[in-house]
Amino acid sequence: MQAITFRNSDMYWDIAATLQFPPGFDKNKKYPAIISAHPIGSCKEQTSGNVYGKALAEAGFVVIAFDRSTQGASGGEPRYIEDPTLAVEDFRHVVDYLVTLPYVDEDRIGVLGICGGGGYAINITMTERRIKALASITGVNFGRLSREGFSNYDPIGALEAMGRQRTAEARGTDLQTDLFVPESMDAATKAGITDIDVLGATDYYRNRCVNDGAGTRALFSHRAASIGWDAFHLAETLLTTPMIVVIGDEPGSFGAYRDGQEIYGRAASKHKELVVVENTSHYELYDQPGPVGKALERVVPFFKQHLAA
Repeated sequence: MQAITFRNSDMYWDIAATLQFPPGFDKNKKYPAIISAHPIGSCKEQTSGNVYGKALAEAGFVVIAFDRSTQGASGGEPRYIEDPTLAVEDFRHVVDYLVTLPYVDEDRIGVLGICGGGGYAINITMTERRIKALASITGVNFGRLSREGFSNYDPIGALEAMGRQRTAEARGTDLQTDLFVPESMDAATKAGITDIDVLGATDYYRNRCVNDGAGTRALFSHRAASIGWDAFHLAETLLTTPMIVVIGDEPGSFGAYRDGQEIYGRAASKHKELVVVENTSHYELYDQPGPVGKALERVVPFFKQHLAA
């Protein structure tokens, strides 16, 4: 594994990433490459890098797992902005970096995204035609989630509150940064939380894969753009790239099961696959060997077919 940084030329800061290489890697050869994108509130050291990135590298791909702008080890201020427009453009800069590497075949670049990173991966693939194959792992349309559960089903009220907070911050008050998940499983229990996704997120980020680079938070005043965004907009027209969508069959409040079914139906791709992993919830697809293994059983052959690995 190689830690790297490269410039986000639009925003004047660096993107932090790791490169993972196939067994017997030869820098004089050309390889297919896959961009692995982390979930909302996560970082490259978690499921995008240490689970899916590792497995795809072992399967013969050069894999780049990156931290989105203002998150993890990447640059950008203020921190923890979850703006879909900014997030999606980061993917384009990752492609720009990959095509400068002599051992990457520019015509064989794919993308894999997990959770909100899956929604971002779907969206960028519509307009970034250098991406030739797409995999969404329990992908979530963050715009839909922001209008619904993340705004308590009151998007207009949330937008008004965001506007007031941004005005206050412009006048010098402290930034308001909100946690996406409880601080501990004990805190979740005391709050009476029973939703499988919130509990799964708390267990994953607080117990199973703790990492200082995972923010699990967002700057409240800069979340207005997400409420007006739709990861699937124009999918019927622009999403023609080969696509595989993996979801678990145990739905929770974050809505990956619903979103996966929707994008599979709407995408214009001639080759599209929907994989529903039985007895599996959203966060089990992050790192649990059984569900992850079933996902990879379909995802690896899909990428080998469409990237000719």
